[in-house]
Amino acid sequence: MNKDLSPPPSAPINEQQLRREVEQFRQTADAIRAEIQKVIVGQEAVVSRLLMGLFLEGHVLLEGLPGLAKTLLLKSLARVLNLEFKRVQFTPDLMPADIIGTRILEQSEGQVSFSFERGPVFTNLLLADEINRASPKTQSALLEAMQERQVTAAGTTHLLPSPFLVLATQNPIEMEGTYPLPEAQLDRFLFKLSVPSPDRIELVEIAERTTGATQLEPRTVVDSAEQLRRWMDLIRQLPVARPILDYCAQIVVSTHAESGSELAQKYIRFGSSPRGMQALVLAAKARAFLLGRTTVIRDDVIDVAQSCLAHRLILNFDAESEGIRVQTVVEQLLRQVR
Repeated sequence: MNKDLSPPPSAPINEQQLRREVEQFRQTADAIRAEIQKVIVGQEAVVSRLLMGLFLEGHVLLEGLPGLAKTLLLKSLARVLNLEFKRVQFTPDLMPADIIGTRILEQSEGQVSFSFERGPVFTNLLLADEINRASPKTQSALLEAMQERQVTAAGTTHLLPSPFLVLATQNPIEMEGTYPLPEAQLDRFLFKLSVPSPDRIELVEIAERTTGATQLEPRTVVDSAEQLRRWMDLIRQLPVARPILDYCAQIVVSTHAESGSELAQKYIRFGSSPRGMQALVLAAKARAFLLGRTTVIRDDVIDVAQSCLAHRLILNFDAESEGIRVQTVVEQLLRQVR
């Protein structure tokens, strides 16, 4: 089983207690959204996905144009949840040690020794800004952290805090001098999200909020990391009926060209990995939890399928030559799977 999506130890909980906990969480989630909306206009779907990723400890890749408040959104989320937040600007000259940390030489009373100076990866929420601008060597430095929740330096393993979440951003323009993320790293992101541009009404509201003498600040809603970890555990305890699991499996299998649908054979070069199945089930659980339900339904799976699967599919030359987008392929596959 993939360790990055495998369940942590949990204590059993009865149905009545679970319902109480879910209702309490729903109310808290509404308060979290309300605080974030003090500084972020719109982007409700992105905020919901970020909350799902956080409570699943699943990393999230955000793609959007400059100036869409991606960094502000993540900083606000950290403040509302009382989590430590660090930001790393990825550039071509960024080195792995700049992220993980490095050993430094210390001399005291004639004794020489090495100590490990921790890098910015030792935090709860790590913003990897414009991650595709760093070299593949530096990008790969995050793989162990994302997969194992630990880093290794000079043969010594260092555990990362809990919760730990990588929130990476990509700029879809100015692609010159960038390094596309390898498929192995893309597969470790629970979601890939597109941050939409604001419409006319939202632009007016943004201007009203940000060009005046005072600006609103979000307040902290969740005081302790222990409460967050409790909710993480509860999400995984939500039951999933066998037909829903089978439905998720059908969706994932339909993306495989060798055994999938005719659409997959025509347009898909490589389909989703087993992490796609895990992501579908867990994200569907998180959505049900956020909506105050104790069971997962088919609509939960459909709602999260694009965010879970689109970045895990590689289209073939026929799709590229015809201008077929991966989102379109996923949408059509969902229509075909019964």
